[in-house]
Amino acid sequence: MEVGGDAVPDYELLELVLFRSIPRRDVKPVAKELLKRFGSFAEVLAAAPARLMEVDGIGESVVTDLKIVEASARRLAKGEVAKRPVLSSWTSVIDYCRTAMALMDKEQFRLLFLDKRNALIADEVQQSGTVDHTPVYPREVVKRALELSASALILVHNHPSGDPTPSSADVTMTREIIEVAKPLGITVHDHIIVGREGHASLKGLRLI
Repeated sequence: MEVGGDAVPDYELLELVLFRSIPRRDVKPVAKELLKRFGSFAEVLAAAPARLMEVDGIGESVVTDLKIVEASARRLAKGEVAKRPVLSSWTSVIDYCRTAMALMDKEQFRLLFLDKRNALIADEVQQSGTVDHTPVYPREVVKRALELSASALILVHNHPSGDPTPSSADVTMTREIIEVAKPLGITVHDHIIVGREGHASLKGLRLI
């Protein structure tokens, strides 16, 4: 309360969360084990429930509390994107995409639908896949954009490997979506790939 959350290191912040979830027990060893296993506060929150419960002292109620914190963080990041034109708040868009997807253990393909003012209409998960592949169908993407009367799209997906470098398949799929969308007046602003090691923009890399 006195110094703000940014001044609190990961292990102390995790202890504060666990202290309210596990009463009458020293939570420091639990926090240390979680961080040792998953790497960071963010990665603890994003970990699969089954993997979290492999740690001694973590039960369903603790997992629920951790997932509430994770959902709150995602909602906060999304709020920063939703309240102003997306293209003028690009850092917030990247932060939101990383918060929502970077630490997932399976690939997920997400669509941000924008109106004529480039404000967010909807944010939807279009497909979920395996550890290294998500099937994406360009016509389904554009069909959904038409249903929402969207004027533009931002494509987002994650690389569970951690490396956000675009694959040739990523580039090909993006170009196919652009080709289908363009005659219908729908602009694809970018395709963002996120991972533990950062993010990549196909537009920034001049791949589209």
